[in-house]
Amino acid sequence: MNTIKKTLVIGASTNPDRYSNRAVKLLKQHHHPVLAIGNQEGDIEGVVIEKEQLPFKDIDTVTLYVNPVRQKEYYDYIISLNPKRVVFNPGTENPEFYSLLEQHNIFVDIGCTLVMLTTNQY
Repeated sequence: MNTIKKTLVIGASTNPDRYSNRAVKLLKQHHHPVLAIGNQEGDIEGVVIEKEQLPFKDIDTVTLYVNPVRQKEYYDYIISLNPKRVVFNPGTENPEFYSLLEQHNIFVDIGCTLVMLTTNQY
């Protein structure tokens, strides 16, 4: 297994059919500490979904499950967390945000969190 990476899932959902829900579960299975923000408060196997942009500490990875338009409200927040990388899952690609992140020395990773975890490339 790769290094443990504290991960914030943005766009988390309690709906088990959503990829964000699957990502939270798979991150837990791979022993990565997981935090979650979503539109509605809830719980995914013990991971509390927050509605507020809380000042989490020591975030390694932010993985996005919100479309580019919705991402705008998170630009400053994500940059303030100073993660090592931001994963843009399919459907979340956003060149405007890539540039902002790169200006702050935050690595842009365009891929699928589920695939990365399953293939030990996370």
